[in-house]
Amino acid sequence: MAIAIIFRVPDAGQEEYDAVMEKLGPGAPGRLYHLAGPGQDGWRVVDVWESKEAFEDFLAERLIPAAREVGFFAELPEAFIVYNVLVGPD
Repeated sequence: MAIAIIFRVPDAGQEEYDAVMEKLGPGAPGRLYHLAGPGQDGWRVVDVWESKEAFEDFLAERLIPAAREVGFFAELPEAFIVYNVLVGPD
């Protein structure tokens, strides 16, 4: 069952985000979609994962270590089960 994850990263911007993405390298097994951009008080990242387990593995094994290295600290993410996805014009 797909799950969406929303990260809010206060006081961070594109530079910090790009540094984390560089450390992570290409691809993340189980990630279906990734969106990122500026928010009202920092950076926002929205991912859709094929399962909660795939996200948790990525979080523990890759994301947390990479984020700590560059000082990119998010609040606890919001998560919800994906019921529907629409892409492009209806």
